Amino acid sequence: QVQLVESGGGSVQAGGSLRLSCVASADSYAINYWGWFRQGPGNERQRVAAIVSSGGYLYTYYDDSIQCRFTISKDIAKNNLYLQMNSLQPEDNAVYYCAARGREFSYSSCTYSAYFNASWGQGTEVTVSS
Repeated sequence: QVQLVESGGGSVQAGGSLRLSCVASADSYAINYWGWFRQGPGNERQRVAAIVSSGGYLYTYYDDSIQCRFTISKDIAKNNLYLQMNSLQPEDNAVYYCAARGREFSYSSCTYSAYFNASWGQGTEVTVSS
């Protein structure tokens, strides 16, 4: 089981910026899908950004509500994911979670597992005041 740990949330005023980070617990977990989700009060969890590795290329996805304010990126060497959030607005208030799907390499058998989803972390809370 691979755990995800998010950090970087906090309280800012409207127009401010935050950078969220997410780290997977296993270095041997080869991830081909990373995503950032958020869940506001009384709302369902929804995806805001994703990055997919396929065929040697990286593809990014952003929800329309984000426009160009957020940027998703990853550090392959450290198995970390980031979300740079600029021009934050009160409607961005939520707990932010990262998600990952990949496969784990076994050094004992020199093989990869089947693909599986990492476990959700506790999330990191973002509060934007007007």
